[in-house]
Amino acid sequence: MASPITYRLGDLQLKIMKVLWESGEASVAQVHETVSPDRSLAHSTIATMLRKMEGRGLVKHRTIERKFLYCPVVQEDEIARKMSAHFIEGLFEGSLADMVSHLLKTREISSSELDRLEKLIVDQKRKRNP
Repeated sequence: MASPITYRLGDLQLKIMKVLWESGEASVAQVHETVSPDRSLAHSTIATMLRKMEGRGLVKHRTIERKFLYCPVVQEDEIARKMSAHFIEGLFEGSLADMVSHLLKTREISSSELDRLEKLIVDQKRKRNP
């Protein structure tokens, strides 16, 4: 039986995926310009990372006039769901309540953000108990 795919993306991989999710398709140069506008990363670093990500099934490419155009294979919500589940499992032993408690204690949270969280909880309760 095949195990489910786990996506663990580093910071650079996540930045690259965000560019592709937003644009739908981009060349190495376009990704490089967006991810590293100050040119702190080499063009070849982005190209290598995209090739590795393609090998992992995260992106694919097509060639137009000798230029590779990359697009995402996996959707943003799938990555977010799997990465957050892995994070919650690993750090909080699967307890969403423990994670939320930790964030509430350690982060500065505005009243509007708290109101939004309360509304999300109320909405979720309504869905479960109509």
